[in-house]
Amino acid sequence: MNWVIQENKFCEEQISRMGNRMLCGNGYLGIRGTLEEYRKEQMPAINLAGIYDQVGSGWREPLNAPNVLYTYIVVDGKKYTLPETEPLEHHMELDFRHGIFSRETSWKTDRGIVTVRSEHFACRDEVHRIAMQYQVTADFHAEVELYTGIDGDVWDIHGPHYDTLESAEEQGCSQMQEAAYENQGRSQMQGAAHENQGCIRMRGVTHEKGDTVDALETVTADFPCERHLAAGEKEILRRITFVTEIGRSYYIEKTAVIFTSKDEGWNLQRAHRMLQESKVAGYDALKESHCRKWEEKWAVSEVEIDGDEEAMKALNYSIYHLLSIAPTHASNMSIPARGLSGQTYKGAVFWDTEMFMLDFFLFTDPDVARSLMKYRVDTLDGALEKAAHYGYEGAFYAWESQEGGFDACSDYNVTDVFTGRPQRTYFKDKQYHISAAVVYGIMRYTQVTGDQTLLQEGGLKTVIECANFYYSLLLKKAAGDFYEIRDVIGPDEYHERVNNNAYTNRMAKFVFQSAAKLLKNLESEAAGQEYQVDELIHRFEDAAAHIYLPKPDQDGVIEQFDGYSRLEDASLDEVRSRLLHEKEYWGGAYGVAAETKVIKQADVVTMLNLFSQEYEPEILKKNWEYYEPRTEHGSSLSSCMYAMLACKCNMPQKAYPFFMNSARADLKDGGKEWAGLVYIGGTHPAAAGGAYMTAIEGFGGISVEDGTVRSAAVLPEGWNKMKFHICCRNIRYAVEVGRQGTKITEEGNVHSDAL
Repeated sequence: MNWVIQENKFCEEQISRMGNRMLCGNGYLGIRGTLEEYRKEQMPAINLAGIYDQVGSGWREPLNAPNVLYTYIVVDGKKYTLPETEPLEHHMELDFRHGIFSRETSWKTDRGIVTVRSEHFACRDEVHRIAMQYQVTADFHAEVELYTGIDGDVWDIHGPHYDTLESAEEQGCSQMQEAAYENQGRSQMQGAAHENQGCIRMRGVTHEKGDTVDALETVTADFPCERHLAAGEKEILRRITFVTEIGRSYYIEKTAVIFTSKDEGWNLQRAHRMLQESKVAGYDALKESHCRKWEEKWAVSEVEIDGDEEAMKALNYSIYHLLSIAPTHASNMSIPARGLSGQTYKGAVFWDTEMFMLDFFLFTDPDVARSLMKYRVDTLDGALEKAAHYGYEGAFYAWESQEGGFDACSDYNVTDVFTGRPQRTYFKDKQYHISAAVVYGIMRYTQVTGDQTLLQEGGLKTVIECANFYYSLLLKKAAGDFYEIRDVIGPDEYHERVNNNAYTNRMAKFVFQSAAKLLKNLESEAAGQEYQVDELIHRFEDAAAHIYLPKPDQDGVIEQFDGYSRLEDASLDEVRSRLLHEKEYWGGAYGVAAETKVIKQADVVTMLNLFSQEYEPEILKKNWEYYEPRTEHGSSLSSCMYAMLACKCNMPQKAYPFFMNSARADLKDGGKEWAGLVYIGGTHPAAAGGAYMTAIEGFGGISVEDGTVRSAAVLPEGWNKMKFHICCRNIRYAVEVGRQGTKITEEGNVHSDAL
């Protein structure tokens, strides 16, 4: 399989999409796939995990570090950069086997052709480090000025986030002596460069809390040159000058280190030490170590598909994005809905993590899975505070969660394209199902890994408090026999403030059942001291038994919410034709879909996928066939749920296009980049996780029952065989799914800090 995606021409309109598509990251930071010379107008970003800032009334969002990759050339006094100067040729690619981005661009000058080649990566073995190689070649004696350094004028959606930017030269950036390079090979020249080169640093201080972000970089060159340093208000650059020999390539190699005031144990001394070690090792050694770490990840994550190379490439590309944003450096950090591709969606954690990404990490890296759920356990106080704010008991988790469980979701998430005024939305107030996703993640983690320590370290309390929250939502009519949950938004966000959403109610029942089960079966001294256990068990069992769940009607269809069946049954095309503006929001009070049966994403289908064992296969199929034509798939979360339910209905061919839609979410053009006038572009890790789940649990039929791995495969046409590895209960298995059956082989214990 070819592990490279590429672009063989320059198209300015594709800059933002290429930034997402060719992202490289290591869980601590994500580097958008943009060119070294880009300024903030082209949206380059080194996006940092877990650190946020708010300016004025703008949305609170994650920080982009100062751009340590900023580099451009001037030839014979003229600047050659994209998009300003049209190239003769342009090529860029991502090696997604090893997370390495590269470009090659040629320009025609007045005297000949000059070519820039570069590559960079976010180091896999040391997440604070970035490495880059930059090369200049000309077919004439070009007078080159190469500018490289740190650009602090970064892209922000709701910034700028740095009140001050301080830059400095450290360890003496001395001019290189030409005599050091006479009659020496490239490796020897690097050694001489290492001895004479210092570093430059930029520190940004944030507006809201005064957090600091330090970015340091050092450069070595393989050729004699003159160097000068220049510091502007928001940049600090080296000017490296030389005259080229015809056809010779001139290299610089850059290593950068980024850390923040939130990084325990990090300081300038440690950063300098890492830069020095990197200089001694050299770029090639850093790259080799980086690639070796990626190979270790692929040894347990790669999925082989015999008979469909396109699907195999798309699926493994999706897995690459999940690996690139996995917080392997932390014990209690989660993954934002747009990964580390920028500040869209405020860098916040949504239900996407538990419901769409978690299974990949459960089956490939249980330590990361534990970190994702420990983040929820450790942000329980924020969920308790939010519930109290709304007058509820228990834990109401943030719809858009940042550090400490702070809900970054605003009351006005959409801008009216006609008036320019913000529209009131109720995502933060009424999407109650997020707390159920947290409980689902905790229970799923314990089921697959067998690890009970998460429950002992606050997981049990989290489940109980989420159950208390749902209990406080319950309403019963004076003459009623069942509990209702009213005034909610389900997964389908086009219909706000509905009653008895089938998904929300069924997930609430799951929470009640889980809390009662844990209280009965888990001996917990802490729970016994803090809660009236018998009373809680009775309360939760009663709620689970009597909560309202809509039943299939005469046609086998489960009504999504009260009154859904009475809405206008307009087709997707008809509803789309009613739009007056291409960026118009479909939902809310005045959206074109609000009074119709057209839904944004899988809702009832998601519920049926999670609880398929409770329904006859015929009911599953009828609901799939009813809701799919009425689903706009306006969210990247939608396709995988239709794909997985189709597999459970033994319809792998119908599942296949939905699987490919998820797997290709960041490869194809045409995805939504705007909600009203708000930019929401970025990568789609939930779709990537959904593609993985469809392949492994859908087509592969993998399930875990009482610690035993089982398979009920339904391969699509053309797939002869599928091979992959999964972890379960601290054991790694090799799985081979074929048309003649499934072979599951135990390979050995998983090295896991959690287990």
